[in-house]
Amino acid sequence: MSTDTNSPQDTMSDARRSAAAADQALLPAVVDAVQAAGARMLAEFSYDARPADRTGIADAIQAGDAVSLEYLRDPLLAARPGAGWVDDELDTGVLPEGEWWICDPVEGAVNHVHGMTHWCVTATLVRDNVPVVTAVSQPVTGSLYTAVLGGGAHLDGVRLRPSAKTDLDAAYVSTGQAAPGEGSETYRRIGRSVTAMMERALLVGVSVPATLQLVHVAAGRTDAFWQYSQVRSGLVPGALLVSEAGGRVTDTRGRPWTLASEDFLAAAPGIHQASVDALATVA
Repeated sequence: MSTDTNSPQDTMSDARRSAAAADQALLPAVVDAVQAAGARMLAEFSYDARPADRTGIADAIQAGDAVSLEYLRDPLLAARPGAGWVDDELDTGVLPEGEWWICDPVEGAVNHVHGMTHWCVTATLVRDNVPVVTAVSQPVTGSLYTAVLGGGAHLDGVRLRPSAKTDLDAAYVSTGQAAPGEGSETYRRIGRSVTAMMERALLVGVSVPATLQLVHVAAGRTDAFWQYSQVRSGLVPGALLVSEAGGRVTDTRGRPWTLASEDFLAAAPGIHQASVDALATVA
């Protein structure tokens, strides 16, 4: 059939399929970049690391980020000519239209520099403010999480599925800070939300980084994660992984999540509404 006879709906479907195919073809380059950066940061990692003060922490994080970025920036920009690069990993809000790389060279760097294993390297391509390709390398465990919009979410090539739980009182949920120095009102909301969830859920965790909590939601190990901040680099990888696994990604009021949202909630489908209801008690 000639393309001249395609309906607008058929044309849109073809466009989506074409974009998905291109995104899937891009994924190996993204994987190569995060794994190369992850291997380099694993070589820098020491269980004995003990920074002495806040200055030492900041210096070690900055040095690690610089090393990791050497393995991320140029390969990713070469793999997607024309895509922009977000320099500030702690930046928030809506991006200009088009394609942008959002990366965290060492997400959970505060754990890395304290000799703890809960850190990763992430790279996500965002198109018109929607994450479309992501790869998350967790070097200490050797785990690789990937997702492509419309192509599902995977751990080391195995399809991910969220938890099948339907009762919040059986759920393991979590939250955490997005960045240091977020302000007293955000801290109060975090505290009130933890109390609200402790009264309803089985267990509540509070830790960083966000992505390594979100991969657990995508894999069905835990059941929900929420956050009262919009640091892009900590949310876009996990948002794509959870949604492609079959979970729900919204704001804490249950509205569709975007980079303009004030807060974030990702949950297994069966406990999403109960999580919204619990968080609705937080003023």
